Amino acid sequence: MKIVLKSPLDMHLHLRDADMLKNVAKYSSSCFAGAIIMPNLVPPITTIDDVKAYKNRIKEATKGDIFEPYMTLFFKDSYDYDFLKEAKNFVKAIKLYPTGITTNSEGGVSNFDIDNLRGTLEAMSELEIPLSVHGETDGFILEREQEFGKFYEKLAKAFPKLKIIMEHISDRHSVELLKEYENLYATITLHHLLITLDDVIGGSLKPHLFCKPIAKRYEDREALQEIALSGYKKIMFGSDSAPHLKEKKESFEGAAGIFSTPILIPALCELFDKNGKLENLQRFISDNAKEIYDIEPLEKEIIVEKNEFLVPKICDGVVPMLAGEKLLWRCQGESQ
Repeated sequence: MKIVLKSPLDMHLHLRDADMLKNVAKYSSSCFAGAIIMPNLVPPITTIDDVKAYKNRIKEATKGDIFEPYMTLFFKDSYDYDFLKEAKNFVKAIKLYPTGITTNSEGGVSNFDIDNLRGTLEAMSELEIPLSVHGETDGFILEREQEFGKFYEKLAKAFPKLKIIMEHISDRHSVELLKEYENLYATITLHHLLITLDDVIGGSLKPHLFCKPIAKRYEDREALQEIALSGYKKIMFGSDSAPHLKEKKESFEGAAGIFSTPILIPALCELFDKNGKLENLQRFISDNAKEIYDIEPLEKEIIVEKNEFLVPKICDGVVPMLAGEKLLWRCQGESQ
């Protein structure tokens, strides 16, 4: 059995920089036609020159593959209209991080008073630049996303013409918000579709499944699966694949982030096939994103066949999700 995916897109991807970029970019560019690239480098991507330079480094790391990096800026409340008008020619979104909430998010937003952010957000709304958001407070770990929902509601009401992307939603309450507000959209990761907190800490500690937002309850996973498998038009795939070297994950202060890129398409095929929803995978992994972001990706076909795939135990110093396990699907041409 085989299926063909047309121009698959990853709408939330971390490629890092320097040696890590050179090592991991190929896992995305080999099987995706494009990806929204996160701007949380050190220092973050905050200028047009930063965007251009980072995109050139990505292009160099992915040369030979059909792959377009869609760039983003790190949100600042000091951006003015003229700057954003020019930036729109080079970016697809601006990413808002609460300060210190995840990897390399220092310098993010600490004052969530709408008036404090109004200048940038009004300009973005007028210029039709989407706002991408890491939606967590600094409260109790299992309740951070739900608590942030109040801010999503304020944003959606205050800026009804602003397209707001709730990134990597992991909570059933976010699914309900998505249905309630017309200008809210969302990405869902593979790992939040597959695992719960039990998989991370229920038995032995699994540092390579530790991420932010953390995997949550069974009922949350069920709500995410239901809406993703349905092909719902306001949901799109975003891996939030976030590589860290093995030694950084397996340390006394393990870094948050799951490296899922090497298994994304086979694992998604397995999930959709198991639930009898393979016909909706194209919408989840490409078509919805094209409409939400108003993009026409590069033409690329990925053939996926129902044939066992043994996940590598390590990829260029980074341990992938499901390392050493067998999947039932593989991308055609993938070696055993």
